[in-house]
Amino acid sequence: MKLPIPPKFPLVAIPTLGILCLITPQIGAASALFFGILAATVLGNPYAQHAKLWTSRLLSTSIIGLGAGMNLITVAHTGLTGIGYTAISIALTMFIGLALAMALRTDRETSLLVTVGTAICGGSAIAALAPTLQAKHENISVALGVVFMLNAIALVIFPPIGHFFELSQHQFGLWSALAIHDTSSVVGAGLKYGPEALETGTTVKLTRALWIVPLVFIIQAVLQHQRKTEGPTQTQKKKYPWFILGFLTMAALFTYMPEWQSYGDMIELTAKRLLVLTLFLIGSNLTLSNIKSVGLKPFILGIALWLIVASLSLLAITQSWI
Repeated sequence: MKLPIPPKFPLVAIPTLGILCLITPQIGAASALFFGILAATVLGNPYAQHAKLWTSRLLSTSIIGLGAGMNLITVAHTGLTGIGYTAISIALTMFIGLALAMALRTDRETSLLVTVGTAICGGSAIAALAPTLQAKHENISVALGVVFMLNAIALVIFPPIGHFFELSQHQFGLWSALAIHDTSSVVGAGLKYGPEALETGTTVKLTRALWIVPLVFIIQAVLQHQRKTEGPTQTQKKKYPWFILGFLTMAALFTYMPEWQSYGDMIELTAKRLLVLTLFLIGSNLTLSNIKSVGLKPFILGIALWLIVASLSLLAITQSWI
């Protein structure tokens, strides 16, 4: 229910909140999404159509910019040593997630966003996949909400669980990289556990994040094949995830031009702030009616999938399977 407010107030308030999300380091992705939802619910969003237009553009631009923080040499070294269990864990997570989605009969868009976010790197993976799916704002917002909620829980409970099972710092870093959604929360949990846990978790998570590149192209190919088999029911323009190639180009540029790394750090920081602004815009187009239309099933899917992935990866580590 919207409060009785001056009609022109949202015209100023929404852009002001957006600028604050962009320039304030203390406002993170989860907070920006919450502020957007709160603004839409309380004030309404007079810029809804403009927000939808800019969301896809900013998402793609942010993903390209994040490539500036990816060192392909480090990724290649870590990836070669753990390519087997990484590929198996991603494939298994995707299979379990899609199976749960079928059992719960959740929306395909939301199911893919939640599953890919759990399999790879949380909010970044969701942001990378959303333009390819041409996903609805409410589905993106719900998927991000699930991920951020579970990130916050993991940040608190993972270190005590690691100590309970007497995990070494290397084991804990590996477990956090496999079972916590976002890199930021992996870093936070690693900091609490120890320096080796931090280094292992961050490196493995960054390496895992690169898997979003082939996965986006695979999902794109599958969707195109499905549209062909369904017949020409609608003339929708094809969208290709070219921004993923931009991400790789940016990563390669600053990997092999280390003297430019200071510029790469600036680009990565700018991309992260743009992503925070994008999440505010996504939230600002989400209303209570949209949330009700999506329902509770995506939250059940995300929680169940996360518990299964965290349990299986912990079992694999304690039994020295990986």
